[in-house]
Amino acid sequence: MVNVRNATMEDAERILEIYDYYVKNTAITFEYETPSLDEFKDRMEKTMQCYPYLVILKDDHVEGYAYAGAFVGRAAYGWSCETTIYLDHNVQKCGMGRKIYEALERALHDMGILNLYACIGYPECEDEYLTTNSADFHAHMGFVKVGEFHKCGYKFDRWYNMIWMEKIIGVHETRQAPITCYPVLKKG
Repeated sequence: MVNVRNATMEDAERILEIYDYYVKNTAITFEYETPSLDEFKDRMEKTMQCYPYLVILKDDHVEGYAYAGAFVGRAAYGWSCETTIYLDHNVQKCGMGRKIYEALERALHDMGILNLYACIGYPECEDEYLTTNSADFHAHMGFVKVGEFHKCGYKFDRWYNMIWMEKIIGVHETRQAPITCYPVLKKG
């Protein structure tokens, strides 16, 4: 059975284990070193102050996570956010990415978020460290490419591009209602 729920600090070690694979073996993240568990928990807590941080489970085992965070960090960008998703590298292409991303999108929509952005490592030529799979997944989820930075990430002795993809999920009004923080996080 597959289900999505809010992440907890008890999930941090497993989430970090999933992320560690991508740091060490791919250029999907441009981080060189896996953060410590304490640093990773701090990142999670900071995100959870206002944004959803979700996990997807199969038979009660965390197989992936997705979250959102502030886009740029200025007040006028408040209706926009950056989204992130990682699945255990052994469970990709089985529908879990779609399921957790749809749950994340619903939560963000309910907060009043209008624009979703994804920052994605992108190869000039696919190699063993980076393919176009992430961009392809986001396109399948309704995101469109809105920008590209060339040779801006250097990892594994290679240069990689980075693209931004965007998805509009709400109506932009002349007088826009303020966003609200993710409600589950306010419960304590």
